[in-house]
Amino acid sequence: MPDSFKETECLVIGTGIAGATCAYIAAKAGIKVCLLTKRSDPSITNTNRAQGGIVYTGGANDSPELLSRDILEAGRFINGIEAVDFLSRNGPKIVKEVLIDEMKVGFTHLQGPEDEGYVLTREGAHSINRILYSADHTGREIEKALIEHLERQENVEIITHATVIDLITLHHHSNDIQARYLLEDRCAGAYVYMEKSKEVLTILSQYTVLATGGLGDIYLHSTNEKGTVGDGIVMAMRAGANVINMEYMQFHPTTLYMPGTRRFLLSEALRGEGARLMNLRGEYFMDKYNPELKDLAPRDEVAIAIWDEMIENSEDHVLLDIANHVHEDIPTRFPSIYATCKEAGIDITKEPVPVVPAAHYFCGGVHVNTLGRTTLKGLYAVGEVSCTGLHGANRLASTSLLEGLVWGYYAARDLAQRIHTGETIGFAMLKSVRDWIPTGKVENEDPALIAQDWVSIKSTMWNYVGIVRTVQRLKIAIEDLRHMYLRIEEFYKETPVSKDIISLFHGTQAAILVADAAFRNRDSIGCHFLRCYKDAARSYPAMRSDDLR
Repeated sequence: MPDSFKETECLVIGTGIAGATCAYIAAKAGIKVCLLTKRSDPSITNTNRAQGGIVYTGGANDSPELLSRDILEAGRFINGIEAVDFLSRNGPKIVKEVLIDEMKVGFTHLQGPEDEGYVLTREGAHSINRILYSADHTGREIEKALIEHLERQENVEIITHATVIDLITLHHHSNDIQARYLLEDRCAGAYVYMEKSKEVLTILSQYTVLATGGLGDIYLHSTNEKGTVGDGIVMAMRAGANVINMEYMQFHPTTLYMPGTRRFLLSEALRGEGARLMNLRGEYFMDKYNPELKDLAPRDEVAIAIWDEMIENSEDHVLLDIANHVHEDIPTRFPSIYATCKEAGIDITKEPVPVVPAAHYFCGGVHVNTLGRTTLKGLYAVGEVSCTGLHGANRLASTSLLEGLVWGYYAARDLAQRIHTGETIGFAMLKSVRDWIPTGKVENEDPALIAQDWVSIKSTMWNYVGIVRTVQRLKIAIEDLRHMYLRIEEFYKETPVSKDIISLFHGTQAAILVADAAFRNRDSIGCHFLRCYKDAARSYPAMRSDDLR
């Protein structure tokens, strides 16, 4: 029996909308839950950064069939039909049940808080207005409500500063000889590095839920929270779960362009309210790329269009014209965006905003069904870490929060039922899991070397596995990343574990998975845009030194 261990019925890794919803619904069903975050505060998540909104329903003008059609068209019809239908039919009612009725999330009303009607907006590739929002900080309102409700649950323990090293499986980590004869391997918890004590905690669990988010932070320019490096995906892969659609990294078309600073998302809702993209010559260019939808074309089309405009005109950014096209009270409708731009010296009510695309949402991940079950027994995955099949080759705007909510909800109900009916790991088998074996004793961790490795990974992913890809670039990326991984793996084995080393180890593997998948898929589709240039010498915007900060 491990010296440093914890036992629970359900281990949830990640505190965004998917993980928090799963933990809350499971706890309400009487399940003992342990909820982990590697950050100092459980509310520091990608959910908290979400601006635009969450798909709800457009009322009499909307239907599950219409929403499904929009999702399929955005996803280039390679979506999982079952997942699309599941979300379209169940999504709105779960929003109503959990977020509106139970948690009283402060979505924007038509008149006031007591009014039952909500203001609905439209975003790219949606047929009608069906997006429920709270100004331009919808995710923050949802996250706040979820954490507040979780903190009231007596059977939920929230642990911060906890970085998961690896998933525990019976085939690999049990000392019981009988474990090797199990036809199916089973997840039984995780090894967790506790940042404050610098110890590794063994958490044994009947069911484990990955809700760790995507991998946007392996790119040089990203809208993701720092440290979102695909750790859940690679841990699931190492444990034996299937991962799919790893080539589909969605790039958000519009982030604030300020050299030397981290990218700040400028919500698609801006274009939903009328904002238009133009190049530095003052030309509204989306008309020529998609004459029908123009600035509300799917994200992959808009991101590629911006990229091409930058190349064609030798510009390092384009402009988003809000002032001349958004007729709402901009500071009221978009307070966070207005304030952030104002701090950067830009008044969006009077002048256009410099914007560039950035890595935003990962459409691939751990393969799951409509209940969040992975191909590894005892392991669930919900939210961006998972691949439900919903998004296909390109995610429809504002479906991410809804997907996290719906799959978190149904995964919790499913695992609770399995626990209540006795579908659990036997006491002796669970207690046979061995303690964490230290990776090394050589005190050679150098922050400068780790930082440089990250610069190399992020630059390689941005330049070679980014918005526009070629076979040649992908081949070079794979070679460079694999060479880097061999060195990092050796470093990992001989060095005492730490949060930074774990993150680097996971991030390198995630980068290789994305590059490999992109190289294997020669069908250019959606956000996997593979271009064959006749002119191999065609130039791209040069990277500046301040972009490496």
